[in-house]
Amino acid sequence: MTDGSATAPPMPWAGLFDLFRIGIGPSSSHTVGPMIAAYRFASALPAAPVTAITVALYGSLALTGKGHATDNAVMLGLLGERPDSIDPDAASSLLDALRDSESLALPSGRRVAFRPARDILFHKREVLPRHTNGMAFTATLDDGTQHRRVFYSIGGGFIVEEGDDGVGGDMAAPETPYPFGTAAAMLAMAEAAGVSIAELQRRNERCFRSDAEISAGIARIWAAMRDCVARGLRQGGELPGGLRVRRRAPALHERLLARRKANELDPLYGMDWVNLYALAVNEENAAGGRVVTAPTNGAAGIVPAVLHYYVRFVPGADTAGVETFLLAATAVGSLIKRNASISGAEVGCQGEVGSASAMAAAGLAAALGGNNRQVENAAEIGLEHNLGLTCDPIGGLVQIPCIERNAIGAVKAINAARLALHGDGEHHVSLDQVIRTMRETGRDMLSKYKETSEGGLAVNAIEC
Repeated sequence: MTDGSATAPPMPWAGLFDLFRIGIGPSSSHTVGPMIAAYRFASALPAAPVTAITVALYGSLALTGKGHATDNAVMLGLLGERPDSIDPDAASSLLDALRDSESLALPSGRRVAFRPARDILFHKREVLPRHTNGMAFTATLDDGTQHRRVFYSIGGGFIVEEGDDGVGGDMAAPETPYPFGTAAAMLAMAEAAGVSIAELQRRNERCFRSDAEISAGIARIWAAMRDCVARGLRQGGELPGGLRVRRRAPALHERLLARRKANELDPLYGMDWVNLYALAVNEENAAGGRVVTAPTNGAAGIVPAVLHYYVRFVPGADTAGVETFLLAATAVGSLIKRNASISGAEVGCQGEVGSASAMAAAGLAAALGGNNRQVENAAEIGLEHNLGLTCDPIGGLVQIPCIERNAIGAVKAINAARLALHGDGEHHVSLDQVIRTMRETGRDMLSKYKETSEGGLAVNAIEC
């Protein structure tokens, strides 16, 4: 296998509803993206009868595809399911029916023979040129001709197709009023306009939606995050996949409630709740539940955990603060996505947990009234202290170390925001410099540390 360091072209636009998407676990790049790609392929098939469909997965998608449920995601997408609308509780029955019948019903209603063991191919030692998360779909028509499309899942549920100009089918490339491509430009534009970073992002979002629609969309995202935490607090037992990882959130929740009832609180009681929120989300993600990419599934617990901290522990927290939080977080996330990557398969977990920690730090600093330079500083601190973080999931599952890593990333984000707010915004290392360093570190990182489960904890932790 090659190093797989080829990168997709920079994305010119990533708005709030691109970075925060409602979908299912366990992975935005290995589950959500492939499901979207399969859905698009199946929905655009020619009218002529299809006699066979094959799916080839390459690089990281092949190496950790089983643990990340990539094969299941592909089959669901071919059946016409989408990550934002599928009922996670119905997925198993759909897959069982496909395997039992050895055929799938395309979105057009036509059926085609399909055996997963034969028709989904895992090319673990081959990487397509554009990105390590490559996949090829081929449909053979009854006249013998083939209809083939190649897609790349580049992180956060974003996909691009071979031949795209880098924008892909997920996102438009609008002419926004404030087209900042760097943190320096973002700060300069916000200063010139006399607005906050959150307001700057809102004005760009207005290219697509009214203020009422933006607020309604944020409310849906925040509701989905809260629902995910609430479900994670209720669900017990072991996570799927064979590692026999027990869910910890329900028991920790009971202990915290008991401590509160007995008034047995300590100075770090709030941090215990932050840990709890992050664990609840990422245990749900690992189980294939409904989560919000933030900006990825593997790092989906950090932003919700810090938002829950803001709402529960900050006096005066309100809906306007939640909107400010997510808008500021989006501005930072879009810079990281444009100038580096949010894909663990491309730059390691620094691109997932690191990006989420930076976004959450910026969002919290903004919601707490920080000025623009403090917000940028918070993001810089959050990302800087995740540089070099590898993506080495044991067994290819988004469980160890991923779940705990979100709890640590959430606490880091809060600390980063607090450090920035205690300063005046002046600092030696800029966010732009840290983003560039993250990109270069990811380029230098060996592929075995980039979501392949061929290095790090994935090979040094003994499975029982």
